[in-house]
Amino acid sequence: MLDRPATPRTRLSTDRLALLTKIARMYHEQGVRQPEIAHRLSMSQSRVSRFLKEAAQLGIVRTVVVAPSGVHTDLEDELRQRYGLTDVVIADYDGDAESTLLLALGAAGAAYLETTLTGSDRIGISSWSATLLATAEAMRPSTISTATDVVQVLGGVGDPRVQVNATRLTDQFARVTGAAPKFLAAPGIVQSRTVRDALMQDPFIAELTREWDALTVLLAGIGSLSPSPLLRESGNAVPDAELAALRTAGAVGDICLRFFDAQGTLITTPLNERVVGIGSDQLRRVPRVIGIAGGERKVDAIQAAAAGGWIDVLITDLGTARKIVERDPQDS
Repeated sequence: MLDRPATPRTRLSTDRLALLTKIARMYHEQGVRQPEIAHRLSMSQSRVSRFLKEAAQLGIVRTVVVAPSGVHTDLEDELRQRYGLTDVVIADYDGDAESTLLLALGAAGAAYLETTLTGSDRIGISSWSATLLATAEAMRPSTISTATDVVQVLGGVGDPRVQVNATRLTDQFARVTGAAPKFLAAPGIVQSRTVRDALMQDPFIAELTREWDALTVLLAGIGSLSPSPLLRESGNAVPDAELAALRTAGAVGDICLRFFDAQGTLITTPLNERVVGIGSDQLRRVPRVIGIAGGERKVDAIQAAAAGGWIDVLITDLGTARKIVERDPQDS
């Protein structure tokens, strides 16, 4: 939309302005096509086209975009500009029911991925996450491959009996994108750095970790210091003793078990050396990191992840987005 005319209206005759307005109304209000306008007014179609452009330049025609109900582009723009994000997608849900929230986030995540994956993308995916699983389940299996590989970037977390859920998530994303799944057959947290180093030197795991440098997209949930009931019941949660130490160190959230404080600064604790997964520097080098998360419990973690540059794209819900925007930007 142009607010100021390229040519002052006072320089044009009233007759010419009337003609421009007539043509603009016929085309924009009455839906008359340019060839028909040319026929009715006995002029060439190219001249009609020039008159329409002139009407726009003079401000006779102004474009107004009206967002339909359920679309929150202003809020998305506010978050994108405040935190320097590449994109923000807001699901139209403002409530606290966990199951409904997951459905809304999953649908928004699926729609975003279905329209932005290029077919040549190499996707990294973090460990088991209810939000990521909801996204995978909401995606329609593609008739053509929308990615080449789906690579697990973090071992399974929590109870060894349910660590297989990390494999399940990777496999599900590979199915819906038509990509080749690549699994990290290891726990996400081990007892010591020595054990971690030994695992990372295993030929099969070492081969997989080299794939991380070639990722073009990384999908991640954004964890909070308070696990969801679903996460805790599933056994896929960091042990309470570890969480207490992280809380004392100032952590508010994590991506791929790399914990950060309220400003998004990496928290350095002994846990970092025991994580079998992508490192923080390697994670930040991925061209497009997509964080999918929402809910009251995760407001602090999402804001910190955005402020600290951990994510490039944020997919969240309306209630969470409003809470983040309402905060003082200096708090981030």
